[in-house]
Amino acid sequence: MDYLHQIRKPKLRDKQLIAMDLTSEYMGIDSECQLFRILPASLSSKIEQSVYNRRKRKLFSFRESLRKALVKRLNKSEHCYIVDSMPLEVCKLSRSSRSKICKEQDYSLPEKGYCASQSSHYYGYKLHAVCSAQGVIESMDISPACVHDINYLKDIKHQLRDCTLLGDRGYL
Repeated sequence: MDYLHQIRKPKLRDKQLIAMDLTSEYMGIDSECQLFRILPASLSSKIEQSVYNRRKRKLFSFRESLRKALVKRLNKSEHCYIVDSMPLEVCKLSRSSRSKICKEQDYSLPEKGYCASQSSHYYGYKLHAVCSAQGVIESMDISPACVHDINYLKDIKHQLRDCTLLGDRGYL
């Protein structure tokens, strides 16, 4: 079954493209250029790199639903989760006033924040992640750097119920 309704029938089906994307991610390949260098000719002749990238972006929601189904199955009997955050620096603090990165939309503006574990200030975002004790990532979210860790707990309290959630002092 193909998820995207296309006028011309593609040589590479959507399921094959998602499988190729997941396999490359599992292998640690994070660049399409690198992927297309090592692909066998039988696959690389079926799709161009730019078409692969465009279709991969359009299939993100289907890939995400597959990820959620896998996580649900893998974490079915899990009652203990670990939550933590890390800084995502956009640029050095000294360049923050001149930086134009991620400033296209008002809701996605980077902010100045403080990372206690590194004892440093930074400009950017904060990545929050929740994973099971087995290491399966349950959810991830990006917030402005100034958002305190405790506020992320308010966001995920509807996702996780009747479980133990372990975090560092930032989540107290």
